[in-house]
This record gives sequence, structure tokens and C-alpha cells, in this order.
Amino acid sequence: MYPRSMADSDCVMVMGSNMAENHPVAFRWPMKAKLNGAKLIHVDPRFTRTSAMADIYAPIRAGSDIAFLGGLVNHVINDPRWNSEPFFKTWLVHYSNAAALVSDAYRDAEDNGGVFSGLLDYNGGVKEWPYNGFVGQYEASSWQYARTGIGDQGRIAATAQSGETPGHTSGANGTAQQRQTPTSPRSGTPGSAPAPGGPPYDDLVKSLLKPPPERDETLQNPRCVFQIVKRHFSRYTPEMVERVTGCPRETFVKVAQTLLDNSGPDRTTSFAYAVAWTQHTNGPQIIGCAALLQILLGNAGRPGAGIMALRGHASIQGSTDVPTLYHSIHGYMPAPTALKKHDTLRDYLVAETIPTGYWANTPKFMVSYLKSMWGAAATADNDFGYDWHPKILGDHSHLPMFVAMNDGRVKGMLLIGQNPATSLNARLERAGMRKLEWLVVKDNWLHESATFWKNAPEIKSGDVKPADIKTEIFFFPSAQVAEIEGSFTNTQRMLQWHYKAAEAPGDCRSDSWFTYQLGRRLQKLYADSAAPRDAGFKHLVFDYDHDDSRERQRGEPDAKKLLKEINGYLSDDPGKHLAAFADLKDDGSTTCASWIYCGVFPAPDQNRAASKKPDPPGQPGAQLGWGYAWPANRRIMYNRCSADLQGRPWSERKKWVWWDEAQKKWVGYDVPDFATTKPPTAAAKAGAPGMDALSGADPFIMKADGKGWLFVPTGLVDGPLPTHYEPAESPVKNPLYPQQTSPVLKYWKRPDNELVQAGDGRFPHVITTYRLTEHYLAGAMSRWNPWLAELQPELFIELSPELAGEKGIKNLDWVRISTPRGQVRAKALVTRRLRPFTIDGKVVHQVGMPWHWGYEGVVTGDIVNELTALVADPNVTIHEGKAFVCNVEKA
Repeated sequence: MYPRSMADSDCVMVMGSNMAENHPVAFRWPMKAKLNGAKLIHVDPRFTRTSAMADIYAPIRAGSDIAFLGGLVNHVINDPRWNSEPFFKTWLVHYSNAAALVSDAYRDAEDNGGVFSGLLDYNGGVKEWPYNGFVGQYEASSWQYARTGIGDQGRIAATAQSGETPGHTSGANGTAQQRQTPTSPRSGTPGSAPAPGGPPYDDLVKSLLKPPPERDETLQNPRCVFQIVKRHFSRYTPEMVERVTGCPRETFVKVAQTLLDNSGPDRTTSFAYAVAWTQHTNGPQIIGCAALLQILLGNAGRPGAGIMALRGHASIQGSTDVPTLYHSIHGYMPAPTALKKHDTLRDYLVAETIPTGYWANTPKFMVSYLKSMWGAAATADNDFGYDWHPKILGDHSHLPMFVAMNDGRVKGMLLIGQNPATSLNARLERAGMRKLEWLVVKDNWLHESATFWKNAPEIKSGDVKPADIKTEIFFFPSAQVAEIEGSFTNTQRMLQWHYKAAEAPGDCRSDSWFTYQLGRRLQKLYADSAAPRDAGFKHLVFDYDHDDSRERQRGEPDAKKLLKEINGYLSDDPGKHLAAFADLKDDGSTTCASWIYCGVFPAPDQNRAASKKPDPPGQPGAQLGWGYAWPANRRIMYNRCSADLQGRPWSERKKWVWWDEAQKKWVGYDVPDFATTKPPTAAAKAGAPGMDALSGADPFIMKADGKGWLFVPTGLVDGPLPTHYEPAESPVKNPLYPQQTSPVLKYWKRPDNELVQAGDGRFPHVITTYRLTEHYLAGAMSRWNPWLAELQPELFIELSPELAGEKGIKNLDWVRISTPRGQVRAKALVTRRLRPFTIDGKVVHQVGMPWHWGYEGVVTGDIVNELTALVADPNVTIHEGKAFVCNVEKA
């Protein structure tokens, strides 16, 4: 969804976010909904400013989110209103995969001690890269749909584990970022999907086709998805929710009833989350549980519905669309890997193409991307340069990279806009940087990672001597955002253009300048090489010199030329921009770096990211003239869901996109997310690829079966359904299952990365970390500002009056907080914003700490991440910084 749509919500549930303080601009939309009578719910371990604005505040223990959400799923499924309302039944049977049958071999965690069928010991990956970190792995063939194996037509496109685990030969993970649809080349509205392929790949797509899954639309077969989901969540009762989360059952039931009261044909509920959902060993599963709940309630693809992912930076969305990530390339296509059969381009396409739905066009996306990389040198005869493309060996993300760094496996690092000296298990990460031969730091200020060799705590204590550090460090000062031109892609997938307001002083340069100049100079170094391995560098398209003489003299690339490359153009006529991704071909005739952005720059004089045309006041609409939202300038994805099986709006109040019988096409306030001229009553074509395989009532066009997935047969490596596991560190045993933690989480076992066993009395308290309005991330962009430093001058710890009383701690006392990884000091903030919980009969205290301080800047303080561990989710290797354990004592 997009934030503005939250103003149309009848209920907004904020969970995993302190939206009022950390996303105050976006919070205007829930507040507008509240002014219109909507209910606002906040579920969080702390009572915050978001809680203060909420109609219902539900406190929960950090790390128990799936238990709470799973309880909501169980409550909804067993509620008489939900079972008697035709709207929900229609949604369930026709718009979700509830009726699909699952393999006889499948065993659910409910029947298997908390683990799913297929659990194996981890095979270790490849010897060249022994840092993947899995403690176990699933072989997922038993999770597939019955008979057809359609589940294995998906790929792990947007997870970090492409090819690392067995049983995932292909298949989409179904995250929001993957949900796109075609547009007509000229009109910018969806048209009939182009036939997938064309020489030489049309045969490839057709060869991947399999029969559709078996279905039981009565939803009574015990192997149908609905019955599996119902049985899976049956133990998540209000009593169990209270026992696991600490939330009073009366509060939980009130939340459940409020969601039901505000879902249906005439009402919608939206969710908003941030990193307090993601930074867990089961983060993607938490998000998936909310998605499952929203599908059950019919809250997808409709105004005021959906799930809002609140990004922590102006272009975090853009950095995954046009990725700075190791495991994906543009447009959420998986990076080629040595761990799968990706030897040739055809091998890659066989492994990664989903033959039904819109991902059937993957050959077009991939070939156009390769043309963007190597231009005229990329031809059909050389697989469009595919052999020149790097291949990954496993998990090369932040955490395993620093483990490898500590082992001396990493020679150098370009550190741009990041500060690992204050990051996860910070002492371990600084130790890794001491093993580098060279380090380049490009940032606004000399932050902790630039000065770790002289100012880190271990240097000040004398444990490490600067003379023993061999790392050669280079510092490049950065230009500020107002000193450069370019685009942001924000949390709603919207590209917006920003303009240069001032010249950067001295030697300060933009990130694009640094990357461009480095690439050009490396090309010169390789220019005379005859080695086949260097051919990719020699042929790389890297010519974006600025047309402005002054900028060209400074070496700054032209941001508009980069946007053109991302948007795409005709390979033999670069002056003709592509108008939409329906124009893309797999024969090399089109060049497009990022297919999802195709259409943002459809003509040389039409930069749609710079458009600022609002809708007339009071007129319902999607603000289509303001910026450009991928895909196809669509504001609400899967908006075919806003109409019923006959294409009529579910209600006048929630009208958004509908079928116009007179015009024989889909119309509405938004760009329809469907084939424009496919009638709602159109049947799927048996044996057909692409969009023809979906009926006119299959709204989720990026899924192989066109359905919203309650049960995930492929794409996640830790199970097809969300399941409550305790965090890697917990003060209690798992009350729900014998399995304590995720059996496939990632953990790098080292003496300097020790974990606490469940119930260890030395570390009895739950700790969670968070951000403040006045500071930004680790503080490298805020602690140098005196006016912000004055507002929040020093590190503190929030703790309840009950815990403070037990420990003899008074407000503003110094407190020592410790874990096996380290200890820090902070000032005590004794507050009723935190409370003790009763978890499975045991009183559990919880504390909270912001993590914005370090040893550089106008104000300094201890680094909270000295306390954290390198332990992570198995899908995307995001760390668990929101729930671990510690000890607290008066310092």
C-alpha cells in the first residue's frame, strides 16, 4: 500500500513501529483517518507517543509478535461473524490459495513438535565460503501443492538464500516488492500481457508449465490450505497469547474484535510496521503472519487496506529496487549463483522463471538488464554477456562478511554510508576491520569506523595498540543531499526528484561521483587486458558524463542519464526511451537496467519522478500526477482485489478499480493492476503460459496461481506458515512447542559471539533497542549537530519502577548493562512506559535502550551494540537486535 491510503482506513494497527516518533510525516495519514473516526491500535513493548495517540494500546514482550498475530488469526477463523459473512468466504475461496491441496507428505509444526517436515542438518554450503551460518535447513518438497508441484515454480528472488538450501530450485517469495504488472506501451495503463518469450526463450517458458493445483472449494478437505492453517493456529488461544506475550487477554480480544469490526465489503484495516518486526530471527515470518491475517480479512488491494512497510531512510526502498544487496539484481531478480545450475543464461532462466503469471516475462527483464550492463557487446551469440556477470557463493551479507573478515578472508572494504564500528556485536566488527589491508570510508564526518584505530574502547583501555593495526584507512568527505541532484524512492515505492540547492565545499563529492570515477579508472586499468575474466569490465557500459561543463569538470555523472539507463530505451536507438515494461523484449532489442522502473522516464522531456501535479481537492483519487510509483505509477498493488468476482466494487465507499462493461476494460481511480481488457469472468486458458494462465478473478498476478498465499509452498527457507519460536536469547522456555528457537536460524558460533541459554539467571531481563526522533541511526548524521545533541545529549536506559526498585536504582543513576558480548553504562530513566510481564507464570522485566551513541561527535556515549550478537533470520540474514537478554545493575 502507500501511506496516503491509510487516511482511508477504518482501523490502523501499528505494530513493530513507533510511527509517531520515527515516521512522523507518514503518521499524518493514520491521524487523518483517526479524525475521520478510524480506530488506532498500537501493539508494542513500550508505551510511546504512538501509544498515547492510540484508542487501544496492547503491551507485548519483545520477540512474541507471531504469538500475538497468530492469536488474531485463530480468533478470526473461529469468529461467527467471519464465518457467516459472504464477503470473507468469497475472498477466501477465490482470491487466496485456501482451497489448494497440499502434498500428502507434508507434516505441520503443530503435529511435529514445532518443526515442519523436511528438516535436515545443514550441509555447509561450499568450502570456498563456509560462512552461511545456518544451524539447520529444510528440504521443502513436502510443502508443495498436491500433484502438480506448482509451488516449485517459484523462486527465492528477494531473499538472501538463493540456492543455499535444498528443495528450492526456483520460486518467488511473495514479498510486496515483487508484485508488479505490465503496462501498455503507450497509455501507461495495463494492457494484455505480452506473450512470454519470443526467440529464443518462448519454448523455455512453455517447457516449465505444470498442471494447476488440486482444489477443494468446500474447504473441508483436511489437506486444503484453509484446514492446515486452521489447525496450525488452533493452539494460539487468547489464554496462550497472554501466557506467551504478557498482553492481558481482555486487551487482546478487544484488538481482535476491533479488526473484525473494521474489515469487510464496506470497511478496511491497514497495518504499519518497521524494523521492530524485521530485526528478529523470524522477521519475514512476522510480516507473513500479518499478510495472512489481512488476506483472511479481505484487506489487500483496496483503499485503506494492506500493510505499510515503514522504511528507515529516504531511499531504503530504492536501495533494494536498484540494489546495493549482494543477492539480487535489478527488479528483484536473483543474482546468478554458483550454488544452482546457473551455468548459462538459459540455465538461469530455467531455474528462475515462473511460467504462469507476470513473472513469465523474466527472460525479457533479464536480457534487457544484461543489455544495460554491456550494451552492443551483449549479443545472442555470447548469451548477452551473461558469463561476465559475477556469481555469488553463498551469504555475502554484513554479518557473515565480518566473520570472514575476522578470519582474514577479506582484504579491503569500501565503507559508504555505514558505520560498523557501532554495529552488531561492535567489538567483533572492529576486530574484523583491524584485519583489513585497506579501508575506504566515505561519509559526512569522521565517524567511529574512520577512527576505530585510535579512539575505540579497546584502544583507550590499552587492550589494543594502534601500532599493531596494519589497516590503511582512506577518508573521502561526502556531499550532503542538498548538494546533489537525483531521485529518492521512498517507502511507498514512489520516485521523487530532488534538486541541487548548493555546491558541496572543498573535496566533498557525491556517492555517484565516487562510484562513477572509480568505475572509469578501473576500466582504464583493464583496458589492455587480454584475460577473459576481464572482458566484463572492458565492455561495461559506463558513460554518463554530465552535459553541464562545470559538473563535467568536477567529474559528476549526469543523474538524468542514469535515470534513462534505469528506465530503458531501444538498443539501436538510444534516444527513444521505453514507455513501459510491456515494451521489453528478450531478443536484445531493448535496454533496461531495472524493469520495475520502466516508465518513469518515458521520453527525454518527461521525467515523471519530477512531476508535482496533485489531484483536485476533494476528488477521490491516487494522486497519479505526483511523483512516480513503480510499477506503472500504480499506487495500490493488486487493486483488482477492490472489485468482486463480476468486477463490481465491493461497496461504493471502498470503490477503487472496477470493470467498465461499456468500454470493455478495467478503469478506476488508480492504474488497474490487471490486464486491462481481460473480463472479470474470463477463464484461465489450460496449458497457457504467462497471464493467460490466470482467470479474470485471479488478482495476485505475480503469483504462479494468481492467489494470495495463506500457506507459502515455496520462497521461505524456514517454513510455509508463521510459527512462534523464542528469540535466540530468551528468559523463558517456549510455551507453545518443544522447539525453542527457529531450527534453521543463522548463528556464527565463536568465542566472541556467545549466546545465552534459555532461562540463564545471569541475564534475566529482556532488552530491546530503538530509535529517537532527535537522532539518526548510529548517530553519524546527528551527533555532530549541536541543536540535536542538546535535545538528546546522552545515552539512557528505560526501565520500569518495579525493576528499578528491585535493583536499588533511582532516576538518573548510572546503570551497567551487560551481556556475554560486552557491557555499557547509561543513565537510568525510570518510567512506567515499560512494565513487567508475567510470561508462563514467571515475572519477566524488560528494558529499552536507544542506540545512537559512540565515541565521536559533539556528544558521545557507550555503544549499545556492544551488547548484541551475530544471530539472524535465515531468509535475509537480518540480525536480532529487537529481542535479546541482559543483566542490569547499579553502576
